[in-house]
Amino acid sequence: MTGSLRDRLSIHPVVTAALAAGRPVVALESTLISHGLPYPANVEVARASEAAVRESGAVPATVAIRDGRLLVGLDDAELEVLATAPSGSVLKAARPSLVAALTRGGWSATTVSATMIAAHAAGIKLFATGGIGGVHRGALGGPGATERPTFDISSDLEELARTPMIVVCAGPKAILDVHATLEVLETRGVPVVAVGQEDLPGFTARSSGIKAPWSVPDVPAAADLAAAHLALGLGSAIVVCVPVPANAALPDDVARRVAEQAAREAEETGINGPALTPWLLARIAEITDGASVRANTALIVNDARVAGQIAARLSAAVPPGRT
Repeated sequence: MTGSLRDRLSIHPVVTAALAAGRPVVALESTLISHGLPYPANVEVARASEAAVRESGAVPATVAIRDGRLLVGLDDAELEVLATAPSGSVLKAARPSLVAALTRGGWSATTVSATMIAAHAAGIKLFATGGIGGVHRGALGGPGATERPTFDISSDLEELARTPMIVVCAGPKAILDVHATLEVLETRGVPVVAVGQEDLPGFTARSSGIKAPWSVPDVPAAADLAAAHLALGLGSAIVVCVPVPANAALPDDVARRVAEQAAREAEETGINGPALTPWLLARIAEITDGASVRANTALIVNDARVAGQIAARLSAAVPPGRT
């Protein structure tokens, strides 16, 4: 099967109608359903995220791949099928593996990079996810390093540099080298802004302990800044970082400690590549007795809600007849 990226799109009729009418739409990834959480928590958080987008006045569009088609918008039955797919049957699709996902049968779930590609092709400007990928610990070596650099750097960062979109998240995943991730984003021209605080959110913790490159006081200010960024036509995304709700957050010091412990154990065990992030998140869940999972689900839904609010504000600011 051949054809351009647009030829591979299958946009849900509700999403198509919303885009045609100039209504706000928020794209959501599907990897959290297939690889991020166990059943039934995976489908519950997917449904809760879509509901949060709707409550904010926008239309959700969960993205996945099935039988060579990029699905932009899943119905509830499709969410259930993806959530209950046999272990190992769903490919994790990113930009490097997108062609493989589109030339095989069955389901593939989209990561940050693949979701951004599909959403942008469909004309969607907002995307919500839990946490972005980035530079893994040890990827660049460093003082005192005993091993060769792994150069394990997520393709998310390259996608953020090349695809103009507003990406709402809770910051880089805590399992990463957050300092190095911010440096790469700066080098690639990707603005990173924290909402409501000066510190960069720490994924499952309120703070990463690192000052954000930029901060704004609230969601409306974040929406205005993001809209200005897209209007400049610089070609990159803007990353809007929203802290996890306080009632679900891990203490800052606990989040950092368990992330470091899990990273050490992964290195000792030899876990790397695409299997690393799911392994680390599962191990952190074990160490925290499930507290990290509760924080993760809360931040995913919260990010979807904020993305919907931003999308609704930007839609209201567009004059009738223009997109």
